[in-house]
Amino acid sequence: MSDDAELRRLRWRCRRGMRELDQLLERFLDKAWTEAEPSERARFERLLDCEDDQLWRWFLQHARPDDPDLDAAVRHVLAAAPV
Repeated sequence: MSDDAELRRLRWRCRRGMRELDQLLERFLDKAWTEAEPSERARFERLLDCEDDQLWRWFLQHARPDDPDLDAAVRHVLAAAPV
C-alpha cells in the first residue's frame, strides 16, 4: 500500500464522530506519523481499535490504559498533538 493510501485509510479510521477526538488523532497523523517507528505506528493502529469513550477518558487523563503499549500510544499522541 502506498504511503498516501495508508494515510487516507488511517485518516478515515481517525474519524470518530467526536470532533475533539478526530482533531487530536488527525494532528498526530499530520505531525508525527511519517517519523514514527514501526512499533509506534502499530501501537497507534491498536489505539484506533479502542472505543471512543475509552479514548476520551485516556486523552483527558481521567484514566490510563491497563495495557502498557496503549498507554505509550496515548502519551505519544498527546505529546505530538498538544491541545
